[in-house]
Formats: sequence, C-alpha cells, structure tokens
Amino acid sequence: MKTAFRALCLLVALLPGPAGATSETRIEVQALFKNRAMLLIDGKRRMLRAGETSPEGVTLISASARGARVEMAGQQRELKLGNRIGSSFAGPREQQVRVVADAQGMYLASGSINGVPVRFLLDTGATLISINQPLAERLGLDYRRGTASQSITASGMAPIWRLRIARVKLGDIELTEVDAAVHQGDFPPMPLLGNSFLSRVEMVRSGSSVLLRRKF
Repeated sequence: MKTAFRALCLLVALLPGPAGATSETRIEVQALFKNRAMLLIDGKRRMLRAGETSPEGVTLISASARGARVEMAGQQRELKLGNRIGSSFAGPREQQVRVVADAQGMYLASGSINGVPVRFLLDTGATLISINQPLAERLGLDYRRGTASQSITASGMAPIWRLRIARVKLGDIELTEVDAAVHQGDFPPMPLLGNSFLSRVEMVRSGSSVLLRRKF
C-alpha cells in the first residue's frame, strides 16, 4: 500500500461560496409514525427515522402523530400532516475546499471523524476511508462489530473491519454515513481519505491544486 501515499500532504484553504447562493428545498409530510416520518423532499419520497438525514440534507429530528420536526442548513421547522403542507428552506451556501500540493506533490488536509479532529491524507487510489486500529479506538469506533475482511498491502494480505462512519468532515464539507475500513495495527499512520468520500464531491484539478465542492 505504498502507493496509498502518492499525491498526499497539503495546505487547505476554505473558500466561501458565491455571495447569496441559495437553493429552495420543498418538504411535505406524507405520513407520520412514532420516531419516523414519510417526507416528500423536492418530489422524492423519503422514509426517515429520527436522527437520519436524507440525501438532500434534511434531518428528521423527531416525529409523532402530532407532526415532524426537521432540520436543514441549521434551520428547524415543525411540519404537520396534511394535504401538500410543506416548508421552504434556503439551502446552505456552496461548500468547497481548495487543496494545494506541497513540493513533493503530496496532500494533507484537516478534517474530523464524528466531530473529532484528524489530519487526512487524500488518496484517490483508496476505495474506502482507511484508519489504523489505535486511531479507531481513540475515535470510539465500534469497529469489531463491522464486517471482517482482508486488504492487499505491500506486505501481503492484512485483516480489516469494514464499517460505516456517521459523520466525516473535510474543511467545510461534511458527509454522513461514509464507508470506511479499520486496519489491524498502526497502518496507515494517518487516515486515508478514499473514494467513499471523494466520489461524493466534485473534484476540479487546476495546476498543483484541487478544488473539492459539495454535491447537493
């Protein structure tokens, strides 16, 4: 896995989105249950449990027969069941991070896993976010309840546990439910930010920098 360290070690600049850039998300409550709700979000039907977030970024905070509380872009609303009752939210500004390569063409980025700060190595050659065992334990990840598997490394096959991380953040960009692998032992020395995260953002290369932009 020495190739996992190609194109890594970087400087991160957070770029604000275009001034006034917003989007309107239409949310309607179609059915209510205890701690669950059927929502119509921009014409797409989503069944969410309390605490879950839809692909559109709408989080169901709570639900009962009386109504549903949802959150998007830091705003919360109470929605009632009814005929095409909904609420419009101003979407968040565009989230983007510019990553500049160092003299060796390597990239290092600040971020967090479940709210705990980490330094990532960007690796488009890695299928998943990859974390070593000691770091996973410090992060409080219950990785042994994940799926046991094997990974091919420069030293041969190595045991890993596959799991899903609730929240992964890189600069301004935060994604939920991101697939990851915990490697037995101290490899890799830094968490690798693989394609389970990178494939969910837009990447635009320009010279020695890469602009990552959140897809909405």
